[in-house]
Amino acid sequence: MQSLTILGATGSIGVSTLDVVARHPDRYRIFALTGRTQLARLADQCVRFKARYAVVDAPEAATRLQTMLAERGSTTEVLHGADQLAAVSEAPEVDAVMAAIVGAAGLRPTLAAARAGKRVLLANKEALVMSGALFMSAVAAGGATLLPIDSEHNAVFQALPATYQRDPSAAGVRRVLLTASGGPFRDRDVDSLSRVSPDEACAHPNWAMGRKISVDSATMMNKGLEVIEAHWLFGVPAECIEVVVHRQSVVHSMVEYADGSVLAQLGNPDMRTPIAHALAFPERIDAGVSPLDLCAIGSTRFRAA
Repeated sequence: MQSLTILGATGSIGVSTLDVVARHPDRYRIFALTGRTQLARLADQCVRFKARYAVVDAPEAATRLQTMLAERGSTTEVLHGADQLAAVSEAPEVDAVMAAIVGAAGLRPTLAAARAGKRVLLANKEALVMSGALFMSAVAAGGATLLPIDSEHNAVFQALPATYQRDPSAAGVRRVLLTASGGPFRDRDVDSLSRVSPDEACAHPNWAMGRKISVDSATMMNKGLEVIEAHWLFGVPAECIEVVVHRQSVVHSMVEYADGSVLAQLGNPDMRTPIAHALAFPERIDAGVSPLDLCAIGSTRFRAA
C-alpha cells in the first residue's frame, strides 16, 4: 500500500490522479491533499479519501476548510502555508508525491520531496524550467525516483531503455521528438488572433487541462517549456529535441535511435494514462481510459512545427 501526497489536488491533474487512486483502493491511500481556492472540492476529496492532512495557503482558508470538514465529521487535519506544503511532501510516512501545483509555488514542496528520496510524479514543469540543474541534483542527492507526468515526457520515458541514465549517446538515442497538437488556434488566420477571448484560448481541441496550461498550449509557449523540461529530464541537448505537430494527439512523443528505429507511445488523449503509469511503475494498472481504436483512427499525420 503506497501512501500519497497530492500537491494541487483540486486541479485537473489532481482530480485525474484521485480518479485512478479510487480504482485501486488496495494499492493506494492518501496522506495529504493540497489546494488553494477550491475549498468545497478539497473538502469533498478529503472526506472521500480520508486524507490525514489538507494544506491550503492562508490561515483564513484553513479556518473555512476546517469548519467544512468538522460539519461532515471528517478527522482530516488542516494546515496552511509553504512550510506545511513542504512538510507533507517530505513526511516519512509518504511514499510518493504527485507534484501538480502550477507555477513557481510548486517548486519548494517538490524539491522537498526530491531531497527526501520520494517517488516524485512530476507534473509541475516549472520546477525544471526554473531550476533544472538544482532540481536534478536534488533528485540525485536524495535518491528520489523521478517519473514525468506530462504526456509527452511520459511517452519519451516509456520509449527509452529501462536502464537509461540521462546519457543519450550511451543508449544510442539520436533525437527526441515531442508532439504538439497545435492548440485551438492552429487553423486560425494570424490577423484574427488579436480578437480571441480567454475562453477560446482555453478550449483545447483534444485535452482537458487547467486554464493556465491551456493558454500556454494555445500560444505554443507550453511546447517551449517542454523542450527545456525534456533537456533536464533526459540529458538530451536542445539541438536533438524536435517538435512536430500532430493534430490527433494519439502519438504522444517518440524517440529516434542511431539505427534508424523510432519508438513511439500511443494512446487516447487522457492524462490518467501517464498518471497510472507513474503511480504503478514498473507495473501496469487500469487507468479507466478507453482502449485506442487504431482502425477507427485510420491514419496519423505529422508536420513541422
